[in-house]
Amino acid sequence: MRTFGYETATSPEDAVRLVAANPGAKLLGGGTNLVDLMRAGIENPPMLIDLTRAGMTEIESRDGRLRIGGAVRNTDLAADETVRRRFPLISKAVVSGASGQLRNMATVGGNLMQRTRCSYFYDLETACNKRLPGSGCDARTGFHRMGAILGASENCLSVHPSDLCVALAAADAEVELTGPDGVRVVPINELYREPGDTPHVENVAQPGEVITAVEVPPLPAGVRSTYRKVRDRASYAFALVSVAAALTVEDGTISQARLALGGIGTVPWRARAAERILTAAPSTPDTFRAAIAAELEAAVGTADTEFKIGLTARTVVAVLSDLTREASR
Repeated sequence: MRTFGYETATSPEDAVRLVAANPGAKLLGGGTNLVDLMRAGIENPPMLIDLTRAGMTEIESRDGRLRIGGAVRNTDLAADETVRRRFPLISKAVVSGASGQLRNMATVGGNLMQRTRCSYFYDLETACNKRLPGSGCDARTGFHRMGAILGASENCLSVHPSDLCVALAAADAEVELTGPDGVRVVPINELYREPGDTPHVENVAQPGEVITAVEVPPLPAGVRSTYRKVRDRASYAFALVSVAAALTVEDGTISQARLALGGIGTVPWRARAAERILTAAPSTPDTFRAAIAAELEAAVGTADTEFKIGLTARTVVAVLSDLTREASR
């Protein structure tokens, strides 16, 4: 059994101070990921900094913008009336993302910073460049049905596990980070890094920075949005493919489109190529098929993951068709 220290932060600034004073310390929100990693021997921090008394638990709406504190519990986010009414893609993503027990504990900041759920990452007997840089990637030659078809490299093909992050990517959310040098804001679509040659460097957050809030700009007037997750079982499971979409349709033409994909990318995948084809095009299945085909041109499947290409295409067409029908009511 490994020993570790424990401190309780009373504010985000106090958390930053405690991390700076304790090199190697880890921030503890709900612990639904970090505690598992400690049990598995993957994380061995000398100190835990508890954020449960540091504030950051408010959900506020100002001028149409949604501000979500970094310590907001996932259950509270999904149940919030404003979120459910104005940002249904976020609420649906949270509800589909975990069991009720996990949502009761997990925080928004922790969700954004969670590590991959790749089985090779969790198995200390296998080679994993995320866990031990330079050791190799046994997933490449092993069974990797849950692997990525977009953004993978020779060094890593694990997918980003978060459902919430996919919805936030489609919503153009921004992440507020508080650190030793003060506060900075990073668009969520720029927060994560594809693996390349350094798969252990997963995001642009700096050591000692705390996610104090996530801000979501208002969705366009008349928009319809949703989140759909395809998985092996209806109960708690990680996505094979997920789709976060927001669509504005006027007189049968798409005036605005936002699309993000999960379960298939090494990062929450914003489908920019598809969005370009969708915008100003007829809201028809043919348009939807052409848009997702353009996005998936860069997809690389293997014997284990090839099925995700067709599954993604069918799911996107179904989701966009449903949103179009809603917009015409």
